[in-house]
Amino acid sequence: MKRRDFIKKAGVGAAAVAATAVNAPFVHAAKKTTIKWRLQTYAGAALAQEVIKPSIEAFNKAANGEMHIDLYTADELVPQGELFRAVQKGTVDAVQSDDDSIAAPVDVAIFAAYFPLALRYSLDVPTLFNDYGLNKIWEEAYAEVKGVTWLSAGSWDPCNFATTKPIRHLKDLKGLRVYMFPTGGKFMQQFGVIPMSLPYEDVQMALQTNELDGVSWSGITEDYTVGWADVTKYYLTNPISGAWIGSYFVHTDSWNALPDHLKTLFRMCIDTSHYHRQYWYWWGEAHYRTKGGKLKLTSIPAEEWKQVEDAAHKYWDEVAKKSPRCAKVVKILKEYNQTMEKAGPPYRY
Repeated sequence: MKRRDFIKKAGVGAAAVAATAVNAPFVHAAKKTTIKWRLQTYAGAALAQEVIKPSIEAFNKAANGEMHIDLYTADELVPQGELFRAVQKGTVDAVQSDDDSIAAPVDVAIFAAYFPLALRYSLDVPTLFNDYGLNKIWEEAYAEVKGVTWLSAGSWDPCNFATTKPIRHLKDLKGLRVYMFPTGGKFMQQFGVIPMSLPYEDVQMALQTNELDGVSWSGITEDYTVGWADVTKYYLTNPISGAWIGSYFVHTDSWNALPDHLKTLFRMCIDTSHYHRQYWYWWGEAHYRTKGGKLKLTSIPAEEWKQVEDAAHKYWDEVAKKSPRCAKVVKILKEYNQTMEKAGPPYRY
C-alpha cells in the first residue's frame, strides 16, 4: 500500500471512531449502596468509649463508604435481657455482650460473663479460647441456633464487690442487695447475697437511693469510669472471677451478605477492641486501687474465702452434669488451672 493511501484510509478510520464516540450515549456510573448495620453493646455510654467505640469508628473509616455501623449503648434500642432475640430477628445486626446476660439459649452461656473463680487473669480468656479449644466449642454450640453467628470472645475486667457497707468477712455479705450478672448472682446467693437485676443506666441512682447496697458487675476500673465509685464507699479485693468473658454476635443473614473483605475488616476491628481492653483494664485495676482515692479497700481473710473457692469447684461439677458439652468445658477449665498452678509465678501465685 502506498504511503498516501495509507494516510487517507487511516484518517477515515479515525474520523469514524471519533463520530462513534461523539454519538455514543453518556452512561452514569452506578453508585454503590452503603451497607448499614446497627450494633448494640452491653456497656453504658461512658464505658463504651473504651470497650468498643474506637474500634467501630476505625471500622467505619476503613470501610471507606462501603459500610457504616451505628453503635448503640446498653438498653438504648433493646433491653439487655432481650438482646439475643433481637440479633436473632435482625432487629440489630450485631451485639457485643456476654452470653449470660443476653439469655443466649445455649448450654455454654453459663460460662460467659463471670463463671465463679474459673479465671485468674484477663490473659486466661484468649488462651482458653485460642489454645485450649473453647472457640471451637462455642462455634459448635451456636451452629445449633438459627439466625445468630458467634464470632469471637475476649476478656474484660475482673469481678469484685463495690459496696456502701464494708465487707471484711463472709457474714458481711448476708442481706446485701447487689447488682450482678445472672450466673454470678445465683452462685453468691448461698452466701446470703441478694442479686438484683435492673437497667444498667439505673444502677447509680439505685445506689444513691439505697435500693442497692452495691455492685458486683465489674472491677474497679468500671466502678470509677461509670460513676459507681462516686456512690459507693468500699471495694472488696477478693474477686469472684479474674476476668469477664464477652463475645461478638451477628445476625447470620447480615453476616452472610457481607463481602469477604468487610468480614475480614470487622474481625480485625474486633481484635483491636480485645487488645485495647486487655491493657486498659490491666492499667486501671492497679491505678484505681492505688490512686483512685474514692473507695476504701477491704479483704476477706484467705481462710474464709476458701469456702467460696470450694463452693465454686462444687458448682463446676454441678454444671458439668448439664450436658456433655458443659462437661467438656469444665474438664478444660480444670486442666488449664492445674497447668497454671504447676507453672507457678507469674501464672499463678
